[in-house]
Amino acid sequence: MITPNLDAILFEATAPVPFERAWAVQRQLQQRLLDYPEGPDSVLLLEHEPCYTLGRGASDAFLRFDPAAPPLPLHRIDRGGEVTHHAPGQLVLYPVLNLQRHGADLHLYLRQLEQVVIDLLAGLDLHGERIDGLTGVWLEGRKLAAIGVGARRWISQHGLALNVDCDLTGFAAVVPCGLGDRPVGRLVDWRPQFNAQQLRRPLLEAFASRFGLELRPSNQQDGVLKL
Repeated sequence: MITPNLDAILFEATAPVPFERAWAVQRQLQQRLLDYPEGPDSVLLLEHEPCYTLGRGASDAFLRFDPAAPPLPLHRIDRGGEVTHHAPGQLVLYPVLNLQRHGADLHLYLRQLEQVVIDLLAGLDLHGERIDGLTGVWLEGRKLAAIGVGARRWISQHGLALNVDCDLTGFAAVVPCGLGDRPVGRLVDWRPQFNAQQLRRPLLEAFASRFGLELRPSNQQDGVLKL
C-alpha cells in the first residue's frame, strides 16, 4: 500500500520555458516517483515559448502546415490527445503525481483536472463547462483549457493548459485538439482585468484544494533540473 504524502513540490518558472526543458524535468520527476513511490508528488507551473505538441497517436491531418517545415517547434510526445499550441500568456500546469493515492483512475484524473479549471473560473464568477465525450473546459462555446496526460505505472505526466491572455493566432495553423467546429478562447476576453501572472496563485490554489495537497517551493536539495 502507498503511504499518503500530502506534501507536493512546486516547480515554477517566471520566464517562458522551451518545451523540451519542461518535458525533461517532468521525466526526471516521474522517474524519481517510479523509483520511490512513497516520495512527494510534484507540480510544474509555467508558460511555454511558442510551439506545437502532438499526442502519441495524433494525426498529422490536423496540421495546416508541412510537419517537415513547421512555423514553430513541433514535438510529438507521450500524452493522449491531438495537436495543441502553447505560447506565453497560457498557464500550463504539469502535475507529476502518484495516482495510486489520487484514485488510480485515469478517467477520474482527467475529470479532476477539468474541475480545477472549473473551480478557478467559478472564483471569477464564470461558468466553465464540460462537453460530453470530450476532454477540456469550455466557456460560452469556446475552449479555454486543453487537457492531455500520460502515465507510467500510475505516475503522471503532462496536464492542462489554460488560455489566459495569450495570442491565439498560432492556433490558426492547426485544428486544435482535432475539433474543427470548437473554437478556442482566452480568459481575458471575459475578464480583461486579469493576466496570466495574476492567475498563477488562484490556479495553484484550485489545484492544491482539488487534490488535497500542500505545495512547497522547490529548492536545491530537490536535485532536479532547473526550469
